[in-house]
Amino acid sequence: MLLRLLRTHLAPYKRWIAIIVVLQFISTVAMLYLPSLNADIIDDGVARGDVDYIVRTGGIMLAVSLLQIVCSVTAVWFSARTAMSFGRDLRAAVFAKVGSFSGREVTHFGAPSLITRNTNDVQQVQMLALMTCTMAVTVPIMMVGGILMAMREDLGLSWLLAVMIPVLFVVVGVVVSRMVPNFRLVQERIDGVNRVLREQITGIRVVRAFVREKEETRRFARANDDLTDVSIRAGRWMATMFPLVMLVVNVASVAVLWFGGHRVDDGNMEVGALTAFLSYLMQIMMSVMMGMFMLMMVPRSAVCADRIVEVLDTDSSVVLSADGIVTEARGVLEFDRVEFTYPGAEQPVLHDLSFEARPGQTVAVIGSTGAGKSTLVNLVPRLFDATGGEIRIDGVDVRRLDAESMWARIGLIPQRAFLFSGTIADNLRYGKPDATETEMWRALEIAQAKDFVEATAEGLEAPVVQGGTNFSGGQRQRLAIARAVVRQPRIYLFDDSFSALDLTTDARLRAALAPVTEDATVLIVAQRVSTIRDADLILVLEDGAVVGRGTHDELLTDCTTYQEIVESQLTAEEAA
Repeated sequence: MLLRLLRTHLAPYKRWIAIIVVLQFISTVAMLYLPSLNADIIDDGVARGDVDYIVRTGGIMLAVSLLQIVCSVTAVWFSARTAMSFGRDLRAAVFAKVGSFSGREVTHFGAPSLITRNTNDVQQVQMLALMTCTMAVTVPIMMVGGILMAMREDLGLSWLLAVMIPVLFVVVGVVVSRMVPNFRLVQERIDGVNRVLREQITGIRVVRAFVREKEETRRFARANDDLTDVSIRAGRWMATMFPLVMLVVNVASVAVLWFGGHRVDDGNMEVGALTAFLSYLMQIMMSVMMGMFMLMMVPRSAVCADRIVEVLDTDSSVVLSADGIVTEARGVLEFDRVEFTYPGAEQPVLHDLSFEARPGQTVAVIGSTGAGKSTLVNLVPRLFDATGGEIRIDGVDVRRLDAESMWARIGLIPQRAFLFSGTIADNLRYGKPDATETEMWRALEIAQAKDFVEATAEGLEAPVVQGGTNFSGGQRQRLAIARAVVRQPRIYLFDDSFSALDLTTDARLRAALAPVTEDATVLIVAQRVSTIRDADLILVLEDGAVVGRGTHDELLTDCTTYQEIVESQLTAEEAA
C-alpha cells in the first residue's frame, strides 16, 4: 500500500524526481571521490614533501567539495518541495474522497479517525517521501560505491566489509520487525485520544451539567496512557537502533585500524590508503545508518499508508450517475414502496412507504422517536440511498437524476442546525453564492432572525464560530432556515427544524413561510402537533411504516396513534 501510494501520488513530479536523482548522484560521487584525493595527498604529497602536489590536489578537493555542497543543497530543496506537494495532493485526495461518502461510510470510519488519517497519517507518509527523495539515491550509491572504492584502496581488508555489513542488516531487520505492530497500535491509540477529546469538547456543556469533569478527565487519562505505553514500547525499539549500529561501526573502525596498521607495518599498505579505507568504511556505515533511518520510518508510514488507502479504496454507497438526467424543475416528490435497512440491521427502518407531495402542498411526518422520520428526509437528497423501492423527483428516480440538478432543487434544514465558521452572510450565501444583501435580509425576516441579527454591531458580517455555538439553539435553527429560504428551492425539507423555537415564534415563522413556499413542495418532520396541524397531508409513522394518513381532523377521527400523540401534547380544547 505504501509503494502504491508513493507511486501514484509522486507520478506528477517525475521531472523534479529526475532532477533530484541527477543531483544526488553527482553529490554522492563527489563525496566518494574525496577520500581518494585525500589519500593521494598523504601518500604522494606529504610523504614526499611535494608542496605543489599538495596545493594542486587540495584545490581539486575544494572544487569537488563545493560541487558536492551545491548539488546536495539543491537536491534537498527539490526534495522538500516534492514531498510537500505530495502531502498536499494526498490530503486533497482524502478530503475529496471523504466528501463523496454517504452517512454510512462516515459512520463506519468515525469522524475522529478520518481527521487523523487526513492529518497525522498523511504527515507520516509525507515525511517518508521527503526522506526517500533525499536518501533513496544517496544510500545505494554510497554503499556500493564505498565498497568498490574501499576494495580499490586495499583488497586485503575487504573481508571486514563482508562481515560488518551483513551484521548491520541483521540488527536493523530484527529491530524493524518488532517496531511494525507497535506503530500500528500507536495510530489506533491516536484515534482513541482524538475520539475522547472530540467528544469532550463538543459535549462540554453536558459534561459540566452532569458534573462529570473528573470522570471525563479519567477517561482521557486512560486513552492518553494507552497511547503513551504503546509509544514507549515503539520508542524503546527505536532507541536500541542507534546504539547497536554505533557498536558495529566502532568495532569495524577498531578492526580496520588494527588489521590495517599491521598491513602498513608490513609494507603491504600505504598510510594514505589506510586513511581512505577508514573513510570509505565510515561512508558505508553512514549509508547503512541513513538507510536504517528510512527503515525506521517505513513501519509507521506503512501503517499510515494502509489507513489512508483504506479510505481512498472505499466506495460510497451512494453512487452518482455519470450521465444523470436533467429535467424541468417542478418539485414533485414521490415515494414508491420505499424501504431502508441500515447495514447489519435485522429489521428495516422504513418499509413499504408510499406518498406523493406536489408543489403548493405541505406534507408532514410525525411519529415517536425511532420511527424513521429523519431517515425518510435523508433519503431525498441521497444522504443515504433507499435499499428498496424508488424515490422520484419530477418523475425520475433520484438515483438517475443529475446530482447537481437534484441538489439545486432541494433546501434541507437538518435536525441539528449546523453553521460554518465565518460570518452570517457567508452562511446565508452557502445556499446561494450570489445572494444580494436584500435577499439575505428578506430571508432573515421570513425566518424570524432579522431582529437578533440587526441587534449585532456587524449585522450580516457578524462572526460565526465553528458550529455556530456563539448563537442559541433557536437562533441557529432560524439562520439555517434563512439559508434555505435564500436558495429558493423547489422542495423544502424541514427535519424537525422548529423544535428549538417557542410556539409564538414557530407560528410567526410558519405564517411568513407560507407565501414563500406556496409554489414549492414542503416536507416537514416534526414532534409537535402544533407545527403540522395545518399540513395538507400528515403521515403518522410507527416502526417505519405508515399507520395513518390524512389531515389533522381526519387523523383525530381515524388514527389511534395520532390521537395518542395529540393527547400527550394538547388539551381537548386545543385539539378541537
